[in-house]
Parts: sequence; C-alpha cells; structure tokens
Amino acid sequence: MTSAPTTGRRGVHVLRAGLMEYEAAWQRQRELGRLRSAGAIGDTLMLVEHPHTYTFGSRPKPEQLLVPRAALAAQGVALVESDRGGDITYHGPGQVVGYPILKLSQHGGDVLRYLRMLEETIIVALASYGVAAGRIAGLTGVWVGEEKICAIGVKLSASGVTQHGFALNVATDLRFFAQIVPCGIADKGVTSLERVLGYAPPHAEAEQRVAAAFGEVFGVALL
Repeated sequence: MTSAPTTGRRGVHVLRAGLMEYEAAWQRQRELGRLRSAGAIGDTLMLVEHPHTYTFGSRPKPEQLLVPRAALAAQGVALVESDRGGDITYHGPGQVVGYPILKLSQHGGDVLRYLRMLEETIIVALASYGVAAGRIAGLTGVWVGEEKICAIGVKLSASGVTQHGFALNVATDLRFFAQIVPCGIADKGVTSLERVLGYAPPHAEAEQRVAAAFGEVFGVALL
C-alpha cells in the first residue's frame, strides 16, 4: 500500500497520554470524538499504555475468557466490555496503543481501507527495526509469521469519526494472552517486538516510530 501524497498534507495532533486506565482512555476518546464531530478540534492520534486489562468487543463472547472472572481481580486485571469491533484482547504494560480520532471522510472514507492503513502503519514501523511483518488473509491485524504482534479493532461514529485502534506488543508479558482466545483466533500464536528482536526497544522510541509511520502511511504532518 502506498501512502497518500505529502504535498499540502493535513496535520494530526499527537497526544501522548502515558499510562492510563483503559476506561479513562475510552472516556477521553469519546470526548475527543465529540469535539472532532463538532469541528472544534482537528484529527488526533492518541498514544497510550494501559495497565493489565482484557477487553471484549461490541459483541462479547464470554467463552473466549478462559479463566473465571473472579480470578482476574486477584491478578489485578480489569475486564471491560467496549464498543469496538473484534473479539477479546489484552492490553497491558509494554504495548504501544494508538487511538486515532479521525474524520474518516478526509482519509478515504472507507472503513476497510482504513483498517488496511492501520496495518500498514505497524508494518512500516516494524520494518524500521528490520522486522518483516505482514497480513494473513481474512484476519485483521499484523503478523510475524503465524504469530500476531498487533491487534486492531475500531469503531466509526454516526458522524464518521474513528475511535479505538491498534495495540502493538513491544515488551508485553505474553503470558496474559494464554488466559484468553486472542481476538477469537485459537490456532495462531502471539508475539512481541522484544521476542522477535531478542531485546526490548525503549518504549518512547517504539512509540515515536509508530507515530512516524502513521504520518507516512496517512500522508499527514504530525503536530
């Protein structure tokens, strides 16, 4: 996939929110989405890291959680039913999580194309580390071989503004994925940039590379 033209490109504000509880970040997304819908702000890329959290999508499948809910409290893991697309996934320390708040009509207006552009963003970011990542036909997300390294799930508001986004495993504790059927896919593995490279890149560096790749793929200037 090629990026959009760079001449006269729009700006996207990058909001680096740091470590934030999932539900607090979700509320922040809704606030930003309302402002974007009203034209009070421009497009925003919110970058965040969450404490240990499992999230269901808009059509939760409880059987995809493989441990009793009561066990999660003892582990300090939150469980949230969100309104994004997709099945259960894990968010936690060591991930670069991105929530683009975009007026989709200004970026092609096609949700499926938007998903492919998010995948391409991660593929480009990983390529900067020398990691060859790609897609698997029929499965959303980014993969290294048969293992998923980045989960993607989005929502489009009635006014055409995107919410939710991607979660890239940088230095993630992958044991938490063993307690779920990640993204509803039982026959594939999960990996991280740390596992692939053999070392954990600094979080701020990985976040910066993801942001730069987003700007390249979407053809926008980062503000």
